[in-house]
Amino acid sequence: MLYDYINQIESIGLDLLFAAVFLLIGLAIKDVLKQGNVPPFGRRIVWLVLFLGCAGFVTKGVIQLSWEGSGL
Repeated sequence: MLYDYINQIESIGLDLLFAAVFLLIGLAIKDVLKQGNVPPFGRRIVWLVLFLGCAGFVTKGVIQLSWEGSGL
């Protein structure tokens, strides 16, 4: 029975792995910004870039789900 759902389990596991990687990257960036005394404008730019990367990943997932649902 588990073998029937292996693709779905693998997909969910990969998504969780990417979410964990984004979280760890965010924590590392927060620490580097704090230790480096980066000005507020620079911090905003760094967080904007990180957010856009994460948003692109989420958008890709939504597009992939919609295409798979429509049969493409």
